[in-house]
Amino acid sequence: QVRLVESGGGLVQAGGSLRLSCATPGRTFIIRRMGWFRQAPGKEREFVAAINWSIGSTSYADSVKGRFTISKDNALNTIFLQMNSLKPEDTAVYYCVADKFGTTGYDDWGQGTQVTVSS
Repeated sequence: QVRLVESGGGLVQAGGSLRLSCATPGRTFIIRRMGWFRQAPGKEREFVAAINWSIGSTSYADSVKGRFTISKDNALNTIFLQMNSLKPEDTAVYYCVADKFGTTGYDDWGQGTQVTVSS
């Protein structure tokens, strides 16, 4: 199992920016991808963005393309989610996730961090 420690959530006005971080101390060589999901009140959990741990290729949900950027720092064993031009509909609990070699899907989840965007 991979331990994921998130930070960086908070309250911001619409149009503002936040940066989320997710550190994963330990065996990063078993990680294929890391990313972010989010869940808003009363809604299903949805994919936000992901990054390949080795080669750095990225993918995004259509709803955040052009506004959010996922990146990584292998030396720090950390990924980041830079969120710009935030909208009230971005309000959700954001979860860091990891997909390991030899498994299917994102099996490891962080505790979540709240992002609230006021209008």
